[in-house]
Formats: sequence, structure tokens, C-alpha cells
Amino acid sequence: MQKPIMRIAALIALQGGALFAQNLVGNWQGLMLVSQTPGDTLRVVFKISTTVSGGLKGDMYSIDQGGHALAPDVTLKGNAVRIPMPSIGATYIGTLGGDGNSITGKWTGPNGGLTLNLVRTTPETAWKIPEPPPPPKMMPPDANPAFEVSTVKLTSPDQRNGGIRMQGRQFSAVNLSVYNMILLAYGIHPRQLVGAPDWIEKDRFDVLGKPDVEGQPNDRQMRVLFRNLLEDRFALKFHHEKKELAVYTLVVGKTGAKLTKSDGDPKADPQMFFYGAGKTVEKNATMADFAAFLQGGMVDRPVLDQTGLSGRYDFGMVFRPEAPLGANTNNPAQAPDDRDGLPDVFGAVQQQLGLRLEPAKTSTDVIVIDNLQKPSEN
Repeated sequence: MQKPIMRIAALIALQGGALFAQNLVGNWQGLMLVSQTPGDTLRVVFKISTTVSGGLKGDMYSIDQGGHALAPDVTLKGNAVRIPMPSIGATYIGTLGGDGNSITGKWTGPNGGLTLNLVRTTPETAWKIPEPPPPPKMMPPDANPAFEVSTVKLTSPDQRNGGIRMQGRQFSAVNLSVYNMILLAYGIHPRQLVGAPDWIEKDRFDVLGKPDVEGQPNDRQMRVLFRNLLEDRFALKFHHEKKELAVYTLVVGKTGAKLTKSDGDPKADPQMFFYGAGKTVEKNATMADFAAFLQGGMVDRPVLDQTGLSGRYDFGMVFRPEAPLGANTNNPAQAPDDRDGLPDVFGAVQQQLGLRLEPAKTSTDVIVIDNLQKPSEN
């Protein structure tokens, strides 16, 4: 009876390195060869940790350039390592060594494949990561900003890109429809907007403005800025009504919520991001915040928080984004996985967060447009 036990123990001892090799968690560093010139290298550090859902995530630091990029979906399959960094359009692809302490690989991106071999660090061997730049000065949390001055003009027909930016005191929004401005300003789903003229989706505008309060606005203050802009430059007037709508209610599943209580400042804004297609990270978020995030483009109906959960949480989801919105609405949380094993957003909410999105019809608040005009020439 002892011989099989001895063989198992010996096998475990022999495989100890291989078992350890499956663990990427820790700090890794190496020199990336950026050209054929000897010594033309950049020091790169990866910090790999676990996600709330048990996967792997990372932070990349370029020591010599002062850069930092998030890697929200690190994978290890066998000895194949893959570290995508969607914010900079790069991916590190490597092979984990048998001892679990080295990775040979390449950095792929716009410049092609660049050799980057990594070693696991110790406190004694780790390179010092430069301190990040100080965060931008924020507006006072109780401020309700408006624009001192603003200009609004139609977007050029040749303009393809768009976005919102705040640099110093200068606010800019490029290639934005009034439709999107209203949804952003009031945090509503498109089905909650009634009586709007058709041009609010067709016409696109560029906005330049200077807020009357110094500092970067938080999410609430950004909404306030858009509300003031819509009232001042587009003469927006509306009233609220109740209308029966098809919605999703966000509730706790039978097995209970799988969420981590946030240790962030309860008075601070939540942080909720998309990383590539079908990957989200939510930090310091209430369930009402998450419901608004879901209805902001992931599902085809308004989402009402009925979880009864108070407080703020940190969590994340991975789902297949190509699933049609509202698929399998008779029982959306039971939608089947695709060939890669990823659920749709309904399945991800249930399986990964312990919550459910349940279809319902209920009386819901809507915004009814009373007046909306195109802005006059600046």
C-alpha cells in the first residue's frame, strides 16, 4: 500500500516546477529589444494579479518611458502566456519556462514583433517603478458647473472620430449628437426619451467651452455641464411622465451575490470601464450605478435596480458581446454559451456576479420633450 503513495509523492515532487509554472501571479521584468543596435532596450515590468472572478489581470510599466497600461484579461493556457493591453493596441505573447520563473516571448503591436524575455522578480531584484504623475485637480465635489462661454457648430462631414475631453479649463466634445447628449446628461435609456425631433440623431455637433469652475469634473458634474449646455444653447425644455415600458429588473440570484465590498471612498465616483469587447471592470459602484451602466449599451431595455443591496462593490464581467441584445428574453439568464464557453451578458450577470436580469413590464419614468431647437450661429 505504501508503494503507490510513494510513487504519487515522487510524481508530485517531480512535477513541482510544472505545477508552480501554472501560477503567473507576481512581478515580471525584462529588457525589450527595440532595434538591432546593442543596448537599445526598454525596461518593462508586468504585475500580474487575480481578478474578482478568479481570472488573471495585469499592469504594465515602461520604466524608461514612464508609461502604464492595463491588461484586464491575462491568460495562461498550458505554457502559453497572452497579455493583451487594449488601451495601447499591444499584446505580449510568450512561453512560460518549466521552472515557472521565466517567459520567452515577443511584444506585438503597430511596430511588429519585439523580443521581450521576462523573469520573475524578488524584492531584491525588482526594478523601481517611477511614481505616477499627480492626479489632475478636481472640481470641488459640491460644485454645480456651467459654461462661462461655449461655442457650438455642426461637425464637418469628413469627421469620423469623436469623443469628450477636458484639458485644463478647456472642454471639448466632437461629433456628438443631441440625442447622445441627452442620454448622457440625464442617465436614461433611449426608450425613456419621448417626443424628440428626428434631427437630434442625424445632426452632429462640435462643442468648445470653458466651465465657470476650475478643475476636472466628476461624472455628476459632467452631466450637469451637458444639462446646462442643452438648456442654454439648444433651448431644451421637457417634463416627466410615467409610461409602461418593457424593462429588466436587476435582482439577486438564488445562490446570492458574488460581489466584493469596495474599500474605496464611499463619496467618490464609481469607476466602470469597457476593456475591448465583452470585458468590464466596475469599482466602487452601487447597484444603481451598475444598472445604469448595463442600460447604457449592453441591453435593449431600461434596467431597474431591485437587488436591495446597499453599499459599493468591486467586480468584473467577461461575456460574448456578439450575442443579440435581448436574446432569449423568456429566460435571458439561461442563454446557452457559444463555442468559446463565454455566456452572453445575461448569463455573465448570473454566473459571475450572482445576480439576474429579469424581463418585466412596469410604470417607468420617461422624459417628454416640450421644446428643442438647433443652436444659433456662434
